[in-house]
Amino acid sequence: MKICSPELPTGATVEVIILLESLPQQSEKSLTSFIGSAKGSFTTPEEVDKFIRQERDVWEF
Repeated sequence: MKICSPELPTGATVEVIILLESLPQQSEKSLTSFIGSAKGSFTTPEEVDKFIRQERDVWEF
């Protein structure tokens, strides 16, 4: 992007701030909505218990 302004000397380093008049609507999700959404995650406490039980069964000799 090129910005031209007669107040600026050629080659001057400046800071440009862009302000948007309105932002697109974003869905407001709570952090808890992300629980279980990642690969390998558990969606319920029951799934966690089942997994732990299975792992303990493998460890038992």
